[in-house]
Amino acid sequence: MDSVDVVRKFYDETVNYEWQRLERHQVEFELSKRYITRYVGPNDKVLDLGGGPGKYSLHLSQLGSEMTLADLSQNNVNFALNKAQELGLPLNGLQADCRDLSAFKDEQFDHVLCMGPMYHLMEENDRITTINECLRVLKPNGTLIVSFVSSYSFVWDYLIRNPSKILEEESRSQLNAIVEDKNFIGLGFSENFFIRPKDVLSFFKPFRLERLHLLNCESFLYLRETELLSQPPEVVRAWLDLAEQVCEREDILSLAEHFMFIGRKQKED
Repeated sequence: MDSVDVVRKFYDETVNYEWQRLERHQVEFELSKRYITRYVGPNDKVLDLGGGPGKYSLHLSQLGSEMTLADLSQNNVNFALNKAQELGLPLNGLQADCRDLSAFKDEQFDHVLCMGPMYHLMEENDRITTINECLRVLKPNGTLIVSFVSSYSFVWDYLIRNPSKILEEESRSQLNAIVEDKNFIGLGFSENFFIRPKDVLSFFKPFRLERLHLLNCESFLYLRETELLSQPPEVVRAWLDLAEQVCEREDILSLAEHFMFIGRKQKED
């Protein structure tokens, strides 16, 4: 199988696990929602590209946004549409490759969420093609919201979940990416691209985008997330409020598992 088929198969087979992921990682979900809803409002037309089983689509639909979910995995799309029906929420859904959004007209959406595709596009040309497609379907002055997985993410995951993996040859080779200070491309949870914090802004320089935010979606909370989520809701909320205030600081970016870039599409001259 080529890398696209590997990714499609992975998500077709892990729909429920992916749906539950943001329950396990509520810090990422809550901080991301706070930033998204600074821009996305009721009646706005939104494309959730690579939105998986629809956590963000359903949340924004509930707030009154006109949502379209497009995902590589048909099983994810079906799950999201069924969940929307259960909840009585409007949602459009279709299977699509992020590199080819020919199903959509130019300048159709007020906002585009691209919070998944960059995790799996191994080739720079594919990442560039995807952003260009997002910008094509985005209205002038619309917002583009893009997520990446940090090159440090599997370091934190191994440290938290299974520290002894550092003794395994394959894992040690992955962990050495932090020593060599390079992006990691290869087999992570699927076929994956992990980016260094300092490379995110340089990636977006060629595009007609005004930078609004670059944030660490977990702020400083990721390494203690499990302990935090065992606390009462008011304690969790207070820590999230604090974390939100500093999650754009450059010195905290290396603590991220996920980055979020938010930009505004600039009008043509």
